Amino acid sequence: MTADTSTVDTSGLRSDVVPLQVRDVSVRFGALSALSHVSFTVEPGSIHAIIGPNGAGKSTMFNVMSGVYPATEGEVRFGDRVLTSMQPYQIAELGIARTFQNIALSDSQTVAENLMLGRHHLTRAGFVSSGLRLPRATREGRRHGERVREIADFMELGDKLETPVGVLSYGDQKRVEVARALATEPTVLLLDEPVAGMNTEETRRVAASVLEIRSALGISVILVEHDMGMVMGIADRVTVLDFGRLIADGTPAEVQSDPEVIRAYLGSGDEDDGDHTGGEQAAEADHEAGAGTGAGSPGGRP
Repeated sequence: MTADTSTVDTSGLRSDVVPLQVRDVSVRFGALSALSHVSFTVEPGSIHAIIGPNGAGKSTMFNVMSGVYPATEGEVRFGDRVLTSMQPYQIAELGIARTFQNIALSDSQTVAENLMLGRHHLTRAGFVSSGLRLPRATREGRRHGERVREIADFMELGDKLETPVGVLSYGDQKRVEVARALATEPTVLLLDEPVAGMNTEETRRVAASVLEIRSALGISVILVEHDMGMVMGIADRVTVLDFGRLIADGTPAEVQSDPEVIRAYLGSGDEDDGDHTGGEQAAEADHEAGAGTGAGSPGGRP
């Protein structure tokens, strides 16, 4: 089921979906380097995976793309817009939505209420209009509610709209988080380990959903994922990081046969695994201790 970028059908591509370009991005937290001069391009309408061993810099890359972390050097561009000069809320308003490695939902609220949070930046009725239930606000609320139901049905959550998120299974909660990101009407969807902790059947369903999201909505999808079966099955292009460096960028077939990728995953037998897996985490932990913010938090930049 491996995809090929030369045969990706872009006939349904939205006109506002443009290339996302990472240009010579470096991130340093004090003396520690989490990313070093990384460059790659996400083509419009593609499924682009970012992979690598633990501590390779994948989560840092996502945090730079979504504005949670600033780049020490380089830039990320979305068409003619420079994302690395923007705040997270400004990036979201451009249509770049993300999920988080650790589920970040409101457990006490229903699925519908969590999805409606994703519609907040699309709301035009003011506080007074909504509070007084004026006709314009009522019509807008109805439209948002209908769209939330459509997205829930799309993600196979239609029968759970009135269920508090906290009582759902782990797999369903992960799908609610994807649905909330879709509720923002994105042009680029960033999925941070969407099948982490899932069983084989749940993974299969999510993989099918990602393919359908790209096909039905005509948007770009970027994912960080450790499940290599899923990645190689659905990605059009794969970027591989190791120790914060770009070591490969190509089709799944090209990446799988790259000697540097094989070495990074299998090791040469004389490397200290502890040094490898701790690099990015140590850098981020050091940074967070000084800045008071977490890598998995959807809040502002540190």
